[in-house]
Amino acid sequence: MPLIQVRVIKDVFSKEQKKQIVSKLTDAMVSIEGENMRGVTWCVIEEVESGDWGIGGQALTTADVQALARGAAA
Repeated sequence: MPLIQVRVIKDVFSKEQKKQIVSKLTDAMVSIEGENMRGVTWCVIEEVESGDWGIGGQALTTADVQALARGAAA
């Protein structure tokens, strides 16, 4: 049974966006493994607290990710 784990910074994605993440990632796996596996493909979204995620030695916050999504520098 496939398990897709997604980690995101808390409060970046809305409930609707998280539903889309689950749906689209499941669709991607099913396109590879076949429709019969849809019912046993798990997708888990884990939220990390703002500032508890870092890239390149710099902590990222919710505001940083939202700025990136708008096309602004974090």
